Amino acid sequence: MEITLNPNDVVPSMCLGSMDLSLFKLVGAQCIFANNGEYNRPTTIERIEDRNGKVIYESTPYNDEALNATVAYEILKMMKGVISQGTGGSLRSGKYGPIPPTAGKTGTTQNNSDGWFIGITPDLVTGVWVGAEDRAVRFKSMNWGQGARMALPIYGYYMQQAYKDPVLSLSTRDFSEPPNYDPKAYDCSDAPDPAAADETDVLF
Repeated sequence: MEITLNPNDVVPSMCLGSMDLSLFKLVGAQCIFANNGEYNRPTTIERIEDRNGKVIYESTPYNDEALNATVAYEILKMMKGVISQGTGGSLRSGKYGPIPPTAGKTGTTQNNSDGWFIGITPDLVTGVWVGAEDRAVRFKSMNWGQGARMALPIYGYYMQQAYKDPVLSLSTRDFSEPPNYDPKAYDCSDAPDPAAADETDVLF
């Protein structure tokens, strides 16, 4: 996914998103879940022509398999849970109109200085960041200082307008299952409860 890790980033909290990453890189990485595990390099400029129509720059597409398609789909299903029953649930409040099938992730940094929301639909992946260059600029509490309150509303109103735009012609279809996908292989609803441990570990 063309993300370079600093050795100082490799810490246990990395799985929670503690490393610094630009919104551009983050959105590029999240696209793999909408593309069956395939990474497509994002670009801001596709083509430049001079006044005579001569092409002076054209971006070169780059893609690579970053994740197994089934693994990517299972993660996508978990991220749909963020919207259906998690921290992104306010997206379903009706305030933003009807929403298409959506997966997402909220994010909040230390001391409520940054709020994030990534929204994924089959046609569009969008990232929103709210914050300041100086992280001393922040909200005083989690009431407003969390991604679900800072960044998610911007995403909701933006998507409301995006789906009204006839030029974009975004569909409301659901995500497609990858080929040969077997949902039972990952269904743990009938799994037995783990046996109670005979001993209890106490950590100080």
